[in-house]
Parts: sequence; C-alpha cells; structure tokens
Amino acid sequence: MRILETDRLVIEQASTDDASFFYRLLNSPTWLKYIGDRGIRSEEDAQSYIEDNFIGSYQEFGHGLFKMVRKDGSVPIGVCGFIKRSYLKSADIGFAILPEYEGQGYTLEAAQALMNYGRTVLKLNPILAITTDTNSKSRALLTRIGLRQAGKVKPNNSETEFLLYSDH
Repeated sequence: MRILETDRLVIEQASTDDASFFYRLLNSPTWLKYIGDRGIRSEEDAQSYIEDNFIGSYQEFGHGLFKMVRKDGSVPIGVCGFIKRSYLKSADIGFAILPEYEGQGYTLEAAQALMNYGRTVLKLNPILAITTDTNSKSRALLTRIGLRQAGKVKPNNSETEFLLYSDH
C-alpha cells in the first residue's frame, strides 16, 4: 500500500514479496554496525521478519517502517518510518538505506516527508528518534529534519545507551 510520494521516491508498506530486498538490507554493513544483526540468514528468515516486524506494526499501530522505492525503475532502496518501542512514550522515526544509495539525499527526502506525515496524518506527538553516539550520519540527519537531542535512553535489559532526540 502506497503511503506517500516525494520527488524521487514512493513510500509504501513492505510485503513478504520484498524478502530478497530485506535480506540484502538487513545484512548490509551499515545495518549490522548501527542497528544490529537480526539473524536474517535466508529469504525465508526475511519473510518472517517482514511479517512480524513490519506488517505486525502496521496492523497494531497503523504505522511502521515503510519501504523507500525509487520512482525511476521501481527499485527498493531502503526503509524509513515509525517504530513504537515499549521504552519510549511515543513512536520514533528510523531509517536505513542500501550502501549504494547512501549520500544521495534519499533518506533525507523520505524522512522529511514522513515527519510531515507523522505529524499531520498519524498525529504523533512528539516524534522521537534514537541513535548511537558514534552514528554521526544518523545524528546529522535527525538534526536536519528538525529533531534535537533530548537526553539519553537505555532500553530494558540492554547494555547500550542511546541518544534520544525529539521534535519538542
């Protein structure tokens, strides 16, 4: 299902038909370094992950991470959207992109459009984000879409402390 369009992208819900794309994305170096290994070792694992984490979120919360698809060629290149985490009071925006599309402005384009969608359609208030101190690209993008560092957060049973960003 199509969520919105930008100049260069279509933002749409993921489906189990996207397993090969998600297998690549979830095993890309940047995903593994900054988001973590999700144990996706096959396209079948990717299908299960899509069902549980993407489709499940759409059904439960009315949002989730959405697939970013280039308009020219209908190529899926990344994800951007909202995640509802148990340890945060509101949904947070997240994103990831295949390495060959990094640095071309696609994630910024999608994130700006989705911030507007989150505020106006989903009525998210506030919109949060989390990232690690070492992820300078993510921190810079969060600032460019209007979020400010608002402290730190440590998820339940986690050794990792994240920087917390908010649009308020």
